[in-house]
Amino acid sequence: MIKPKALKIGDTIGLVAPSSALRQADGLEKSISVLEEQGFIVVIGESCGKKYGYLSGSDELRAKDINRMFEDNTIDAVFCLKGGYGTPRILDKLDYDMIKENPKIFIGYSDITAIHIVLNQKCDLITFHGPMAASDMLGDFDEFSKKSYLNAITSINPLGEIDNPIGFEIKSMVPGVASGKIVGGNLSLIASTIGTPYEIDTLGKILFLEDVDEFTYSVDRMLTQLRLSGKLEDCVGIILGNFTNCLPQYEDFDHTLMEVFNDIILKAKKPTIYNFMAGHCSPKITIPLGAEVLLDADSCILTIAESVLH
Repeated sequence: MIKPKALKIGDTIGLVAPSSALRQADGLEKSISVLEEQGFIVVIGESCGKKYGYLSGSDELRAKDINRMFEDNTIDAVFCLKGGYGTPRILDKLDYDMIKENPKIFIGYSDITAIHIVLNQKCDLITFHGPMAASDMLGDFDEFSKKSYLNAITSINPLGEIDNPIGFEIKSMVPGVASGKIVGGNLSLIASTIGTPYEIDTLGKILFLEDVDEFTYSVDRMLTQLRLSGKLEDCVGIILGNFTNCLPQYEDFDHTLMEVFNDIILKAKKPTIYNFMAGHCSPKITIPLGAEVLLDADSCILTIAESVLH
């Protein structure tokens, strides 16, 4: 995998909005300010200030923004402003050959998962599943999340053992030990890639999954899609992140989330941990997708033994 260059104070961030448009009138200005307070120079993508229905500009504009930020040699990293919906619409409009020739840090989560998958697979680039300026850094950006994010994008040393914040216990669902590249992200977006040229490859990989605001039957449906398409069979280990507000539709006539996991994930018989604080949650861990990791589901430890930046 290609390791991007570590960020340092004074470097330039290209801010893009590949998905939904901002709703807050002052959200962009506040996002710029918080990144500048962290010591970075910010270049604003045209998509950040646009609105096309629920999208932050047309498909062509949003794809052009990402391509331009990677191609511009004065830009050191590409940060996503927010998620929402929209990235699957631009996957066939990104210049993967150019991006591979101009590797740099790319960070976001949620709908950004679709871009993580293709940059990992088509560009062999390590990317970062982590906080976004408008979604997470405004207001109460807690110290744990901030430290995890800044360490992930600035350190050239191996990240080592990745621990949950104090008070949040990582738990084992299926014992065992596995190693491989960590891939994945938002379950809804991963499922949406199945049957497309941008389908996630889980063969020999550690599969990370998270989601938000889905009824448990929807989680069941998407996990079943992964099972039937061979993705759970192909992977060597599973990490279940935060499934925020994923509740039964009916209190007295439904599966719980853990029952769904027991029906599908437990039966996959791959080393599995759950309650890993990454996804739509606070505090949150920043994960280097595409990096080699060791998953010890006996001891509930995830270790990143290699450096992910240079």
